[in-house]
Amino acid sequence: MHGITKRFAGVTALADVSLTARAGEVLALMGENGAGKSTLIKILGGVQPADAGEIRIDGRAVLLDGVRAAKSLGIALIHQELMLAPNLDIAANIFLGGEGAGGPLGLLAPLPRAEMNRKAAALLARVGLDSPPTTPVGALTVGQRQMVEIARALSASARIIVMDEPTSSLSAQESARLFEVIRQLRTDGVGIIYISHRMEEVQLLADRVTVLRDGRHVGDLGRQEATTDKIVALMVGRELTGDYFPKKTAKGSEVITAGGPPLLEVKDLLVPGAPAGVSFQVRRGEILGFAGLVGAGRTELVETVFGVTPARAGTMTLGGQPFAPRRPRDAIRRGVCLAPEDRKRNGLVLPMSVAENSSLPNVGSYNRWGWLDRAAERRVAKAEVARLGIKTSSITTKVVTLSGGNQQKVVLGKWLAMSPKLLILDEPTRGIDVGARAEIYRQVAALAADGVAILMVSSDMEEVIGMSDRVVVMRERRVAGVLERAAFSQERIGALMTGAQKAEVSA
Repeated sequence: MHGITKRFAGVTALADVSLTARAGEVLALMGENGAGKSTLIKILGGVQPADAGEIRIDGRAVLLDGVRAAKSLGIALIHQELMLAPNLDIAANIFLGGEGAGGPLGLLAPLPRAEMNRKAAALLARVGLDSPPTTPVGALTVGQRQMVEIARALSASARIIVMDEPTSSLSAQESARLFEVIRQLRTDGVGIIYISHRMEEVQLLADRVTVLRDGRHVGDLGRQEATTDKIVALMVGRELTGDYFPKKTAKGSEVITAGGPPLLEVKDLLVPGAPAGVSFQVRRGEILGFAGLVGAGRTELVETVFGVTPARAGTMTLGGQPFAPRRPRDAIRRGVCLAPEDRKRNGLVLPMSVAENSSLPNVGSYNRWGWLDRAAERRVAKAEVARLGIKTSSITTKVVTLSGGNQQKVVLGKWLAMSPKLLILDEPTRGIDVGARAEIYRQVAALAADGVAILMVSSDMEEVIGMSDRVVVMRERRVAGVLERAAFSQERIGALMTGAQKAEVSA
């Protein structure tokens, strides 16, 4: 790709960007959210046209005037936001648009279901997903859906595969399996363009690194020189200073230690589908992490605390008073807020503006004599945009046009505007760059320092260990162990997650 330029409504998303990917190579494409990575790969995949520039494959200039044209040239995209039909099963999603159902003279013919299922089963085995091809995609977890996306890309026998944050919702075992697939594809001569904000993945897999910043190509690094410091310096235009995982400090730099009675106490809470009840507690000013493999039941547990699904048994108290939300509104009224794992599906109303999304959970408080107080709404939205560093041209911008990281910041901002007592964060930094992660970590630590209790579900082991005061490790929808900070280690948490170590509670 040479001299690629793209503008949207007067805003330059890409300016004279060049990128070279070779056969049998893993090229890491890195940059902060909003740097232009997604726009660049959409142009490569025929999703969007470039305003200027040239694309060559095997040295020959090509015209990518649509997705079909890109696919015909062996280009496959795996988007950060999953592009699956939840009402169809796995096999139908993998072969959607290529089922081979055309009959003679253009007449419709029955779908070759048996052949589709056979090929789908082989692809699922290749990516390590142990689900029948006839399983509805709507019944899968986010991590399992990610594996279906990868299987769909592999089904096209692509020569160039772009993977945009492919491990963002995968467990350590699933990620390891994906890395094996990538290495085999590299051996087979496939070119991989790998987009990730996880430095350890990039340094493990990448042969080269290309970095974008503010829509421009700012550098290339070979495998040996691609250190974390050099990559970050290119991404943000400066070296990040200070602790990546900040300490919780109150005003005047007085360190707050979690103590006193629990704010939320959960006893034998039975979540639908779980074999047994779960118990835990969290205090004001404490960050309680939840670790576990995909399917361990962490999301289902925190959604029950938030009232998405009522508990089947057990009790909860909040601030010493009974707490049994039957719906999210009940939890919100008690000062409990949830930033969900799937921000586009459950955290935002995409056609609405930044300001409208910011006020939506608490729209009643903006009531002024029966009318919505737009001035107050704008003040709050502007404050949250400044507080979280949300990159948007205006608070009236529709959130669907923002990058994934900035969308996540809007989700956080709408809850922070309500001054929660208990904030639940489900995969809060999924698909977010290092600069934005550091900012979110600072905000979370500041909230804890002000006495907010935080439940944080994360599949990022470094994040869990770096941010949490205690960690609840879950396995098969049960609590496998509760560890105090002094007992943290990746090996110990991993052993509890996989069942290699017996359940334990450390104090």
